[in-house]
Formats: sequence, structure tokens, C-alpha cells
Amino acid sequence: MYLGIDLGTSEVKVVLLDGQGEIRAVAGEALEVSRPRAGWSEQHPDDWWRATCLAVARLKDKAPQAFATVRAIGLSGQMHGAVLLDDQDAVLRPAILWNDLRSVAECDELTVNAPQLHEVAGNLAMPGFTAPKLLWVARHEPETFAATRCVLLPKDYLRFKLNGRKVCDTSDASGTLWLDVARRDWSDVLLSATGLSRSQMPALVEGIASSGTLLPAVAADWGLSAEVIVAGGAGDGAASAIGIGAVEPGDGFLSLGTSGVLFVVDDRFRPNPASALHTFCHALPGRWNQMSVMLAAASCLRWFCRLVSVDEATLLQEIEALDADAQLSAPLFLPYLSGERTPHNDPFAPGVFWGLTQAHGRAALGYAVLEGVAFGMVDGLDALRAAGSDVSELSLVGGGARSPFWAQLLADALSVAIVTHVGGEAGGALGAARLGWLADGGDIAAVCTRPPVKAIHQPCADRHAALQDRLRLFRDIYRQRPEALRPS
Repeated sequence: MYLGIDLGTSEVKVVLLDGQGEIRAVAGEALEVSRPRAGWSEQHPDDWWRATCLAVARLKDKAPQAFATVRAIGLSGQMHGAVLLDDQDAVLRPAILWNDLRSVAECDELTVNAPQLHEVAGNLAMPGFTAPKLLWVARHEPETFAATRCVLLPKDYLRFKLNGRKVCDTSDASGTLWLDVARRDWSDVLLSATGLSRSQMPALVEGIASSGTLLPAVAADWGLSAEVIVAGGAGDGAASAIGIGAVEPGDGFLSLGTSGVLFVVDDRFRPNPASALHTFCHALPGRWNQMSVMLAAASCLRWFCRLVSVDEATLLQEIEALDADAQLSAPLFLPYLSGERTPHNDPFAPGVFWGLTQAHGRAALGYAVLEGVAFGMVDGLDALRAAGSDVSELSLVGGGARSPFWAQLLADALSVAIVTHVGGEAGGALGAARLGWLADGGDIAAVCTRPPVKAIHQPCADRHAALQDRLRLFRDIYRQRPEALRPS
């Protein structure tokens, strides 16, 4: 058996995978995000560990005999977050998360301090990345910065609690702006641009390698052998790719989670930061990937449901009941609730409902939310195509994969086939479990298979054509927003 742990932003999800590749049990524990100021986003690492232990306990209750035979653990997690440890390995402050916007000025500083940034890291400096966060801490919390002896990424804090080792994999490290992504090693030049050194970084391993075994105390608490391997693991995007079987050049998927990701595998390092694309190491040696990233995707739907006090299932039923004319006369929604990355690299981009009338009810606004996220994905796909990636089919993973209506809307908007898979909502947790399996000696070809197909949503040419006027207006609303809503 193999245990996959996915540290998301809104939930820790755990999966138990057997040696035939079948999911035996799934469990989760919700997480909350702290927003002490506008644009800030934080979580305390201790809350991650507490939630992980609760989720694992639930998983164990569901399949106690199978759980006891776990041979390896894989990790997946939200990227870019900064966990700062002192010389006693104590957490110095809450972790600053991937969707935190406070370090805009520090991005400009880093770009000036490190002229080689784009060439070496393969990415633009954005507030979500880890390096600008440390520049912000150095400027605004100098005592904390001076006390920092190690910087860990979120999933790697869980690893530290599991096996006592400070280790990161190359896919997750790619999102720090400290990694030489082509060489798959820390860059001393980029580290020095933020006042740090290699000694403050975790050791690097590939995602399919072992990073050590469980601490005896953890093994005893969880009822597992202390010989259980903890795999290198991966950032959530790369882990989702492993879970969906996207391992060969040209393979791709679309993830609808808290954020939205379009991910395409490559066999070489081909950065294109001008389009605000991300070029990262994949979880497999000798593989890289290009990603377009939306900062808010399925989280837009959760936000709207909270706003109008309705559960997602009920709202989706109401949306599906709208006829085509009602959908095409719905308001337009810009999904930039946390700013945006691809293609705008604009942390100040605002969310917008445009075109409201008294005739619109919550179903029309709900449709606008789904459509706005789909249009954001169109912008991301255009950026990927401009960078040389071309896809005609995308697997859909993440929580948004549960909605056939949204899947079809994505197919129509993107004009590509959207494939949903059995267990596709497991996303990074399934990929993490597979990485554990690979670290235990599993064969890539046998482990990283495509899960069974649930449905294939072919694009409708007429519907695609009907959406084009709304897509043009969607883009115009962003371009023509008032100067007061633009960065100074």
C-alpha cells in the first residue's frame, strides 16, 4: 500500500493506493486561510500537521488492515509558501502563501538585483513566488529574517515532521525563484540576490527518490513501520500530472482547484517568461513542464456560493437549468479575485461582475462565474500555444472535475476535448501516492498510467462560435478598467 498526502490551501487530502493502482480509501481535513490585511494570505504550519494527522486517522479508520501495510508515503502540496525555521527548528512566523500579494515591490527589486533571473529560473518575479517573500521579510521583519536558518516549502514542512529531514524535490523548488531549473540545482547567484545562501536551503532530490524513512515516534503514532519510505514528492501541479499519467512530452491536463492550471509536459527546459508562463522541473528526472496559472478557479465558485448562501450542488443544478439564451445573456465575470498570473502578471487585477440587470438571478451569476474561469483558461491556453505547446485534448482534474456541465463549457470555450477520469478529483493526492510507489521501486510505465476514462467532452463548434463575442468583451473589460484600479 502507498499513502499520498496532498497539502492543499483549503484541505489536506490523503489517499490510500494499492499495488494494482486502485484507490482503496480517501479522507480529508479542511484548512482555513488567515488574511490579516488586504492582499495577505497566511497559514500556520502547525495547522497543516494537525490536519494531516486527523486526515490520516480518518483514512486508517476506513481501511485499517490495508493502512497497516503502507510501504511508502508520497507528498504533494501548494507551492511557493515560505516556512521559516530558526536554529532550533521552530517556526518563526505563519507561512506566507502562494496567493499572497504583499511582495509586489520586492519583485521589482529582485528583477534588478538578479539580471539573470529569467534565464536561470525560467520565470518572472511574481508575488506568489518564494524569493520575493523573503525580501519582504528582510525589509519589514528584519529580526525574523536574521533568525531564519532554513526556508521550507509547505509540503516539506510535513516531510520534516514525518522524517526529521529538511528536503525538497526539484519540481516544488522550481517555484521559489532560487532554482537553476535547467540544472535542477540551487542557484547561488539567485540566493545571494535575496540575502540567503545554499546552507539555508533544504537538500534537493528528485520526486521519485527516497528522502528518508519515518521517525519512530510518527510510525508508532500512525501504526506504521519505521521503515516506511517518504518519497521526494512534488508540487501540486507536477503531482497531479503524475496522478493523471501526464509523463511524456505533449501530455497535458487542466486542474480546477483553488487555483487553475494548464500543464504540458516537455523533455527540455524551454522558458517563456514573457507570456507569464511558468517553466518548472517535472516530478520525473529528465522532464520539465510549462504551466499557465490562474490564481482563482474553483475557489471562485466556492466564494460565490458563500456569498449567496447556497451549496455548490444546488447552484450547479440551477445553472444547468438555464437555456442557451439565458446563458449568453448572463453577466460577464472576471475571475481575478486574487489578482492574476498568466497571461497578465497583474496582482492588482480585480474581480468583476459586468452587465448586471434586475432580470439576473443567482443562476445567471453562477453561470458567469463558471464561464469567467473558462475564459481565463482560454487566455492561458493561448499563452501556451504561443510558447510552442499544442494540445487537442486535456484531462480534467481537481474538485471542478466533478461537474460535467463545467467540463463541457471548458471544452466549448477552449475548443479542445476535455477528458474526465475515475478518481480525477483526487488530483495531487493520487500523484503523491504514485510517487511513493515509484520511490519503493515501482516502474514508471506501470505506475503512471492514465486512470479509467469517465467521460469525454468533445467541443461543440457552434457553442464555441457563440462564446467568441463574450470572450472578446471579457478581455476588453480587463484592458479598459479605470486607472484607479491599475497599479501605481
